[in-house]
Amino acid sequence: MKNQSIVTTFIVLGLSSDTHLQFLLFVLFLSIYVIALLGNLLIIAAVLSSSKLQRPMYFFLFHLAVVDIVGTSTIIPQMLGNLVAVRKSISFPRCIAQLYFFTWSLGAEMVLFTVMAYDRYVAVCHPLRYSIMMNKTMCMGLSALVMVIAVINTSVHTGLVLRLTFCGPNIINHFFCEIPSLLVLSCTSVRINEVMSFTTDIFLAMGDFLLIGVSYCFIVRAILRIQTTEGRRKAFSTCSSHLIVVSLYYSTVIYTYIRPASSYSFNKDKIIATLYSLVTPTLNPIVYTLRNKDVRQAIRKMLPHLGK
Repeated sequence: MKNQSIVTTFIVLGLSSDTHLQFLLFVLFLSIYVIALLGNLLIIAAVLSSSKLQRPMYFFLFHLAVVDIVGTSTIIPQMLGNLVAVRKSISFPRCIAQLYFFTWSLGAEMVLFTVMAYDRYVAVCHPLRYSIMMNKTMCMGLSALVMVIAVINTSVHTGLVLRLTFCGPNIINHFFCEIPSLLVLSCTSVRINEVMSFTTDIFLAMGDFLLIGVSYCFIVRAILRIQTTEGRRKAFSTCSSHLIVVSLYYSTVIYTYIRPASSYSFNKDKIIATLYSLVTPTLNPIVYTLRNKDVRQAIRKMLPHLGK
């Protein structure tokens, strides 16, 4: 596992080299970061402060907010710095740290989406047994499972990257240090890395997405049994918004990580990467919680001036 790299610094090209466009991108991604950070911090504060939100659904949403903050904070500050810097560089250790924490947040978010889908399945399809099936022990166990899977996933991938030799070139055609962007710079074989990325994509990404799909099939079947049209409409509205965000997230992650390094087209892939690394963490607070009546009430109590 000894790192034999002779590259000490990487040059990060970012999304564009156009000076005027870089200013617009700086404003855009600073806005995205502020929205994502404030939205997720509001959720964390609301869950911690409100007794009404001490339920399994909000327990997992709290974890999702923490994961999204870690993911966006791992990427965007460095990205914003590179947009205004003359020399757009990142040291090898910082690059590896960015890779580790982003891969951790990616894995944790995928498993959390699955756990949250299961929670909704139990709530809709087994409402009378919900408190028994989703008791405190079960919630803590599922939370621990998410963390264990995420840590194992990121440790394996980061460890495999550290085995590679980087002897030049050192130009990363991306806006952050991600597995695909580093594999193409390796001077040694990346076959094992590609096999592990493919395997993870199959079992973690596709497997989780399949489980979410099955959960929502049962949820939709239960919704169709609702007698009132208004009740069905509200339930379908909630489920469809969840599924849109989840589908956007999983489809882009699967597309990125299932291919060999030789097939990457970074000008296109950088745009796709923004969807799962920046856009989804910004949408999550809006789609999952800020549309929720209990969460809005908790936020208003916490910040009284919002209710005026």
